[in-house]
Amino acid sequence: MTEAYPLQWPEHRPRTNRRERSRFETTQNIAQHALLDEIRRLGGSNAVISTNVELRLDGMPYASRRAPDDPGVAVYFSYKSTPVCFACDRWDLVQDNIQAIRKTIEALRGIARWGTGDMMEAAFRGFEALPAPSERNWREVIVMDGVVPETVGQCTAMYRALSKERHPDHGGNDNLMSELNVAYADAKKELGS
Repeated sequence: MTEAYPLQWPEHRPRTNRRERSRFETTQNIAQHALLDEIRRLGGSNAVISTNVELRLDGMPYASRRAPDDPGVAVYFSYKSTPVCFACDRWDLVQDNIQAIRKTIEALRGIARWGTGDMMEAAFRGFEALPAPSERNWREVIVMDGVVPETVGQCTAMYRALSKERHPDHGGNDNLMSELNVAYADAKKELGS
């Protein structure tokens, strides 16, 4: 179950290293209500806006709390019975990351209104919640001809070769590619990237 607090960042989504100031001029309350309206207009349901902002019992943020160190926002909702997630941590304020997600959804709604809805469906496939990570160790996933990489460089070379086979655009599928991505991230952590 996705929680509104603390932040439930999507597992396979990289984090921004250096945040910027935005030009959005909004408050968290206004941005949050506008985002929920956009999701409703899109046809989404069961929205959960997950942040590191502490919430009162009524689900609204405390007004007197200081801004969290991590301003990231992840929004989970169902779109046509498919769980999707939009996440943003580019901006240095929570409300600006909420506003960025709102504007993204607004743009996707525009795609549908302007008669190119098939593009919108293709775009939404990229926001689908990823399948659960594989139970296999990375050494079982990143292996070629029985050889397991011993260095980050070898691992990267094998990852690239395997991704050409497992990517959905090259005859693979989302699950195989997701498993490979998780294994590659685990291998880099262990091998010291």
